[in-house]
Amino acid sequence: MSARRAKKDTRSAGDRDGVEAARVRVDAAKTALGKRGPVWCDDDAPDETRRMVKNTRYAESYASLDDQEG
Repeated sequence: MSARRAKKDTRSAGDRDGVEAARVRVDAAKTALGKRGPVWCDDDAPDETRRMVKNTRYAESYASLDDQEG
């Protein structure tokens, strides 16, 4: 979080070099947390991120939720 705060603060101050340094710190932190970089697990399931539920393998299950609300 400190890197993200530094990015915000340097951007507000108009410090372009500071913003770039903070971006590098944010990227390093996210990579260390596993949020960026090579995929570390692969379950062979299709990637369905950023898709509407009705266009995924969960469509039928999702549609049944409307029937339960009564």
